[in-house]
Amino acid sequence: MDVQHRPRASTESSERHSYARVPGRWLLLARVGWVAVAGLALALFIASLPASFARSATVCHTAGCTSDQLTPAAVPHLYALGLSLDFFAWYMLVLKCLFVLVFAAVGLVIFWRKAADRTALVAAFTFLTFPLTFTNVPNALPAVWWLPAQIMDWLGSIGMTLLLCVFPDGRFVPSFTRWLWAGSLSAYVVQVFFFPALPPGGIPLFLLVMSLVAVQIYRYVRVSTPVQRQQTKWVVLGVAVGFVGFLITLGLSISFPDLSSTDTLLYVISSGFAFLSNLLIPLSFGLALLRYRLWDVDVLINRTMVYGSLTALLALVYFGFVIGLQSLVRLVTGQVSQSPVVIVASTLALVALFQPLRSRLQAIIDRRFYRQKYDAAKTLAAFSATLRQETDLEQLREQLRVVVQETMEPAQVSLWLRPPEHDGTPLTPWRATPPVSSAGR
Repeated sequence: MDVQHRPRASTESSERHSYARVPGRWLLLARVGWVAVAGLALALFIASLPASFARSATVCHTAGCTSDQLTPAAVPHLYALGLSLDFFAWYMLVLKCLFVLVFAAVGLVIFWRKAADRTALVAAFTFLTFPLTFTNVPNALPAVWWLPAQIMDWLGSIGMTLLLCVFPDGRFVPSFTRWLWAGSLSAYVVQVFFFPALPPGGIPLFLLVMSLVAVQIYRYVRVSTPVQRQQTKWVVLGVAVGFVGFLITLGLSISFPDLSSTDTLLYVISSGFAFLSNLLIPLSFGLALLRYRLWDVDVLINRTMVYGSLTALLALVYFGFVIGLQSLVRLVTGQVSQSPVVIVASTLALVALFQPLRSRLQAIIDRRFYRQKYDAAKTLAAFSATLRQETDLEQLREQLRVVVQETMEPAQVSLWLRPPEHDGTPLTPWRATPPVSSAGR
């Protein structure tokens, strides 16, 4: 069978020209600027390490404690775990170093491979400066470093906004996004120089994030090419996981404002989760901009949706079983303490439900979000059943052509039939079915 796909020369050519490039006369200046920013960012981060370690190793006795400090009430819980303040300080320092190094490494690889791409260049600058803002490096530096630290903080704050405005092709689409970015830049400058006491974020930040999300949705639906849509999927996946990690940490801090004082172990774990989940943001941008295994994201998203939903459902079922069976045991026996039988029965129920729930969720998600794949799988399954029953070669030939046409959608399909082995009769030439063109479909 000869399957010829649609020609892609024009598509590949349009893909190459759909990304904004850095003009040659500016490329050398951009490279020199990136090296200078990288050196300054590294120097600032190294200079902040002693003060950052000392802050984490010191108990906070004021109301304005930072996230890398423990309160006096938390120290006994830390000692009860067999840990010390120095361990906590080293733990926070390692998390910060890992965070900064991963961002910087991804920025270096993007800069090395894609410096002529305007979006990649913005990402390379952003990934050097944004982690300094996230890890609160400017506040751990002495006054002599104020100006360069403020510059890095400024670049980190506006760089991520600019990256989301021009991703993935390096252009402001729609055109009003350039004013959106200019407005966020102006608001940041006004706050830093005129209202430094005001806390960052709030409603303006929420509106900015929602606007950027709407811009990316518009790009995906109306503007993006197939390759750019795959790039967007990678970034959305990474940002979504990082945002979920942030929401979990934020929810814990809101629900348990004294979390570090009441459960130090959970506080340490949540801090690490907040840092590590956000590492998926630069990694997803790196995969998208370098276009490495772009189409694997569909499988990854599918698995994330299936097993994420499965985990949530099994957790609900487990707690429902535990609460329900415990209430039943209490009603029958009057026993107040938790029975081991309840735990064992709930666990067995989860084991029994795992595979049926997973199969059901996979079918629902494929049917709802991956309709083309779902229809192709059904078509192939039906054809496999037909192969066991069909004896008419002409009917089988036509069905085979239909299956290939519906599942692969090629430009042409040609089926060549081999003649039977030589049995003493004259050999007949191979027969070729007329090619089926998709132009007339």
